[in-house]
This record gives sequence, C-alpha cells and structure tokens, in this order.
Amino acid sequence: MTLTQLQYLIAVDNHRHFARAAEACFVTQPTLSMQIQKLEEELGVLLFDRSKHPVRPTNIGEKLISQARIVVNESERVKQILQESKNQLEGPFKLGVIPTVSSSLVPRFINKFHSKFPNIQLQIQELRTDTILDRLRKDELDAALMATPLNEKGIIEKPLFYEPFMAFIPDDHRLSKESFITNSELDVNDLLLLNEGHCFRNSILNICSKMASDSKRPIDLESGNFETLIRLSKQGFGMTLLPYLHAIDLPAEDQRFVKPIADPKPTREISMVYTRAELKIKIIEELSSIIQNVVPEKLTLEKEHVVSPLSA
Repeated sequence: MTLTQLQYLIAVDNHRHFARAAEACFVTQPTLSMQIQKLEEELGVLLFDRSKHPVRPTNIGEKLISQARIVVNESERVKQILQESKNQLEGPFKLGVIPTVSSSLVPRFINKFHSKFPNIQLQIQELRTDTILDRLRKDELDAALMATPLNEKGIIEKPLFYEPFMAFIPDDHRLSKESFITNSELDVNDLLLLNEGHCFRNSILNICSKMASDSKRPIDLESGNFETLIRLSKQGFGMTLLPYLHAIDLPAEDQRFVKPIADPKPTREISMVYTRAELKIKIIEELSSIIQNVVPEKLTLEKEHVVSPLSA
C-alpha cells in the first residue's frame, strides 16, 4: 500500500468517476485504475462498486477511504511542520470564498498577502456555501471565507469581522426621506433579492418582519449579483440590502442612496473556515491576520446583532 494509491482512492471517491479522478491526479485513467486494482488485490476487498453510475464505494471501501484521508492529511502535516520550522511558507493554497464576500474583500487583501508570501500560490475559488463545505470535507479546499455560524460537524469557524447590512433606497421610494430605517420597516415584498442559494438572501429573509404575500409586483426578479439589484433599484423597482464593504465601495453618486439600519443592526459574521484536520494552519493564521488588518477596524470590534446565514 502506497501513499499514491491512497491519494488515487480519495480522488475516485471525491469525483465518483475514474476518468475525472485521473485528470485531477494528473495521470492517465489506466494508470489510476491499475493502482486501485492493485490496492484491492493487496487488501483482498472491492473498494468500489463499478456497476453503479456514478461509481460508489462499497461498505468496506467507505471505511478505508475515511482512514485514507487521515493518513494523507497526516503526511501533509509532516510537510507543513518542516516548512514552518524553516520559516518557509510556500506551495498552493486553495481558498473558497462565497460570492457576496469575494468582490468586496478579495481586492483588499490579495496584494498584501502576495507581497508578504510570494512563494504561496493563492488559488481563489468563488463558490456557494454548500459547495464550499463539500469541498472542505473532501480536502479540495484548504480554507474558506464564509458567513457564519454554520455549526457544521468537523468544521472550525474563526470569526474575522462583523459586517452590518446597509439599505440601498432610491429616490421616490416610500423610505427615501428617512435618514435611517428600522427592521420593522423591511418588507420582503419591496426588496430585490439575490437568487436562492446565496446565504445573504437567507439572512435578509431572517430579519424581514413582513414576509412575501400574494400581491403582484411590477417585476419579480432575483439576481446572482448586487450590481443588477442596484441598477433595478435605481430604476424604481424596489430597494435592496447590501453588505457594508460593498456599500462603501459604491461610486460617490450612489452613496446618497445608502442608509444605515437602526439598532439592533443586522450584521453578518465573516469567518475563516477550515476542517479539524487544521492543515496549513500557519498560512490560515497569516491570511486571517492580513484580512483583519485591511477591513475597517470597527468591523473587527463591533459585534452587532448577528443574523444566521441559514434558511429559517
């Protein structure tokens, strides 16, 4: 049994397809299949049910794959210990980031991180929460920046900052003359929302005092990005809510439409998330520190009313 065979075993489980697993491991499919077969012959068991599409681990295969992940993770930990002892942080670091954080946060830290750690290849993937959690468990990501708390088994959440929600209210809106708005004034029938699957959408629905009714709206649109919602809002199709960092990055001509929400301010908690294996922990700690230094200091200190990113 070799470490390479265990890595191939994990790849097939992750992709549930021999060809895609081989591609992920940068080998040919015959090479990967031969090594899996050799492992099965050595152990005297079938690890995968090849009659299923996609292929699935057998009962004993699931148990051995779980142990294989531990062995491979521990081998990676040895490399990390050696690197850290030499003060050498290098190699790829795969970071997942949810879309509603990516556009406003990544540009703030990426140059500082690259300048401090030029030998680390930061690979950023913009993904939704459920996909990130799946890839973290499969060790396809080293860490992620997400809205929390998620309270997922085997997952560690390290809060970095707390980001208030801001209201974007255009002219001629019923709330346009207000200097601030309250939670009780939020009406989901009057809000332009992100698509289902975005945790920011879930948070908004969790704070709305007035939920959707059967009343018809002139337009019922859900978008995958804030820019579309802002444009439609300015055309008179409703208001929307934005995260603080996105709101302060808006052009000056749009800043006049941004209004705070009164106490208790709805806030989302943004965390560095990783598995309990805690691989590449030194890089995770360094990146966390840089992020906390590039966001406004008050966001790292003020913990307002944290709204759950999970659907109610």
